[in-house]
Amino acid sequence: MTLQNFIKRFNHYKYPYMFIAPALVLLLTFSIIPIIIALVISFTDIDLAGLANYSNIEGVGFDNFINVFKDPVFLKSMFNTMFYVIIGVPLVVMLAMGAALLLNYGTGLLFKTFRVVYYMPSITNIVAVAVVWGYLYNSHYGLFNHILSWFGVPAQQWLTDPALAKLSLILLAVWKSIGLNMIIFLAALQGIPRSYYEAAEIDGASKWKKLLYITVPLLSFATFFVTITTLIGWIQFFEEPLVMTKGGPLNSTMSMALFIYNNGFQLSNFGYAAAGSFVLFIIIIAVTVLQFAVKRKDVEY
Repeated sequence: MTLQNFIKRFNHYKYPYMFIAPALVLLLTFSIIPIIIALVISFTDIDLAGLANYSNIEGVGFDNFINVFKDPVFLKSMFNTMFYVIIGVPLVVMLAMGAALLLNYGTGLLFKTFRVVYYMPSITNIVAVAVVWGYLYNSHYGLFNHILSWFGVPAQQWLTDPALAKLSLILLAVWKSIGLNMIIFLAALQGIPRSYYEAAEIDGASKWKKLLYITVPLLSFATFFVTITTLIGWIQFFEEPLVMTKGGPLNSTMSMALFIYNNGFQLSNFGYAAAGSFVLFIIIIAVTVLQFAVKRKDVEY
């Protein structure tokens, strides 16, 4: 292709590229370039001294990646993150779908009010949420322990017991995540044609069968979207352990994202933190690709 032909073709197709150019610039500036920089940093020992004077930076090869997998705190954070994902993601998907199904059958003011109530936690600042839930979890005068006392159950150390602390953070995160996903399910439910249900009613299908054979299958794409976005969010579980427990007690609530934050911004081990972040990045990519592969097989089947 000659230069003249290339210019002619470019002038012919330039308008679509002009429309997507702002998005491409933003993606390049705030996503692709930082990822490349982080990859380069992960092979160095850069810290605050290195930021002040680049001559203090030395290459360390794969040492950061080797050491991060030898770090017991990082291994603990990987286990904790897996625990969060296994417990939290199914809970969010099921509860969000359940709330959407319940609210989809009503159009009155009460149902609209509940939609707002369920959605509000998703847009509430995490610091304000932490203050409220901190009082709920308080071991001396918290509401949860007060309720347990009605049934003769002793007070629980919600945020200081290693086992309970993880479950407490999951409960908080699930409560905060339901609203947005419920809206997605509601939108998908309202897009299902009423004629399907009318045909099923003529055939004598019960409400349970309509739910099982019409509603749930037609929500498959919404379920896939909610699942993949929720999964990515929970793999990057960060805000809740940061503001509620700081990763304690005994690193029992330390997530991978919080580990990276602590090493990068608290200890200033930027190269070490970048190596951890790339491990997290690879995990997210692998899980996402796996989910798309499973979904593609389901569609083909």
